[in-house]
Amino acid sequence: MIKITSYSPAICIMGPTASGKTKLAITLKKYLPVELISVDSALIYRDMNIGTSKPTTEELIKTPHRLINIRDPSQIYSVSDFRIDALKEMSNITLKGRIPLLVGGSMLYYKILFTGLSPLPPANQIIRKYIQQQILLQGKEILHHKLQKIDPISASKIHKNDQKRLSRALEVYFISGKTLTELTKISGQPLPYHVKQFVIAPSNRTLINKRIELRYYKMLESGFETEVQKLFSRKDLHINLPSIRCVGYRQMWLYLSNKINYNEMISSSICATKQLAKHQMTWLKKWNSLHWLDSDKPKQALNIILKNYINIK
Repeated sequence: MIKITSYSPAICIMGPTASGKTKLAITLKKYLPVELISVDSALIYRDMNIGTSKPTTEELIKTPHRLINIRDPSQIYSVSDFRIDALKEMSNITLKGRIPLLVGGSMLYYKILFTGLSPLPPANQIIRKYIQQQILLQGKEILHHKLQKIDPISASKIHKNDQKRLSRALEVYFISGKTLTELTKISGQPLPYHVKQFVIAPSNRTLINKRIELRYYKMLESGFETEVQKLFSRKDLHINLPSIRCVGYRQMWLYLSNKINYNEMISSSICATKQLAKHQMTWLKKWNSLHWLDSDKPKQALNIILKNYINIK
């Protein structure tokens, strides 16, 4: 039986949105014994296909992606859920004698996968309810001031209006007696694989912005509004769910709610997607051990990965 060790190979293809990650991964499967795992916080949701640029049904039949369509849009999926699921899928692939190929642009997912989770306590509904009551009675500013006394570092990173993060920081302290800052300094278990990490991205930001605009208009032509209308008609979905907060869906939801007009929906969606790409690139520029690939030179990108494969076998 194959034993999973720090020498077990794995490949990651990262990059900003609209950079061609999925296309490269699908092509790579023709040359290497890989199986794909999606690293995307939007692709996990069923019935959200057009706005997430999910691989087509035909592509998924030919090249299955694990961790796609694993949740209903009404459900919550955490980074810890992802790490558990991803490690399980990586183990299954490795034990088959094949190589896990992780592809996607959810950088926080990658970070938690590589470094492990800090030992934060699970949610406590009684304490969480108490904190929510205090926010209603005293206001967010008072609670934020209390957090400043308890954990000034976390308080400096959490805006007083960010009720979710403010509540969680206080909850962690009330449950464990330790601050969020203290606990996040404690590392979890690192990823037990020898990973080759690749980034595919355009040579300049103007190109990625043009791709984002073209892709969004193509989504509209493909029926994106109809897709969101079906979600909008469900009584169990609302704009504060993580699924509906996905870029593009939130803006379309606001349009369907008559909060913004059609042109505002388009411009805000494109703007939000560009901001997402910028944020992803900021993460990647701080990352170590990356091999950068030019998305405008797909053959060259493929050859670079194949050459590096020799070093991870």
